Amino acid sequence: MPSKTKPIDKILLFTVLSLLVLGLIIFLSASLGLLARDGVKLGSVAFNQIFFGIFLGGIVCVTFANIPYRFLGAYSVWLYVIGIILTFAVFIPGVGMAFNGAKRWIMLGPISFQPSEFLKIAYVLFLAMWFSSFKSKIGTFKFGLFPFLVISGFAALPLLLQPDMDTTMIMLLAGAAMYLVAGAEKKHIAILFVIGLIGAGAIVAIKPYILQRVTTFMDPAANSLTSGYQIQQSLIAIGSGNVFGRGFGQSIQKFNYLPEPTSDSIFAVASEEFGFIGALIIITLFFTLFVRGVQLSNRSVDTFGGLVMLGIVIMIVSQSFLNIASMLGLFPLSGLPLLFISKGGTALFFTLFATGIIFNISRYQQKI
Repeated sequence: MPSKTKPIDKILLFTVLSLLVLGLIIFLSASLGLLARDGVKLGSVAFNQIFFGIFLGGIVCVTFANIPYRFLGAYSVWLYVIGIILTFAVFIPGVGMAFNGAKRWIMLGPISFQPSEFLKIAYVLFLAMWFSSFKSKIGTFKFGLFPFLVISGFAALPLLLQPDMDTTMIMLLAGAAMYLVAGAEKKHIAILFVIGLIGAGAIVAIKPYILQRVTTFMDPAANSLTSGYQIQQSLIAIGSGNVFGRGFGQSIQKFNYLPEPTSDSIFAVASEEFGFIGALIIITLFFTLFVRGVQLSNRSVDTFGGLVMLGIVIMIVSQSFLNIASMLGLFPLSGLPLLFISKGGTALFFTLFATGIIFNISRYQQKI
């Protein structure tokens, strides 16, 4: 590992801190909508976000920003295996917890978390280590396409069984981008594309709720009181924000109109209160994170660091953009949270864990 050439990249650091501060402001305002809902304890929701997400996540972020990332590469296979085991653990009675028909959470006393958040990071680390170890042979079936399918298949299996199609899609999108950059053959990419189409078609056919999402996306007004309700209320909130918004805390839709105003629908709340300008700032920050991440990936001193940077940034940005697109009616509703902003202390914790890794990678750059 070469010696550090500079501190954490300033653009990357500023972008993440801006998202974190802006996210806390938006989250606190959106949380006021919970006061109108029965059985919701606002204090516990805020405590979980601030303590487990920002405080503990911040400690982990700073820690891994100062631990050479190659250390994680050396243990990537074990992290990958642990991630799969933990994700399968949601099916163990008394350990896993179901919500809305999906088994995605593990209960540890008063704490619940989604092990898939850890699995996504472990998947990127292990895939990057494999590609960097055999970078001269990635174009072959034996060292490229076949191991990519195996590694991705084992990681996707527990997610598909939960079912968690959204996380699976985001994870495999990041993996495919890493595979392409690592040196995949065009014919192998074509094979992956065909497999993806067949897989997507099969999932839509056997999972009725996926098909319902697609039909609602095509005509949300047809079921405005049922499956199309969320997107209708979201568009009302976004449209009523106009250019400058109603003002902090002034959202109307977050009170008994928008489902999950602190999670899935939080972008709509932000748009209503801060208007087009506020929404544009959020989108610009995520776009900046993507562009800067790609630049730093290209400048990384080794293949492993570059691929990890690329994979993590694509996972964060693609998930966030899909959330925003679904709230704007540009993509079927996904249920994915808006990272750095939506409710979920443990989700924010793992996002900051991943951010700490890319912070560290940004410290090892080639001079250009």
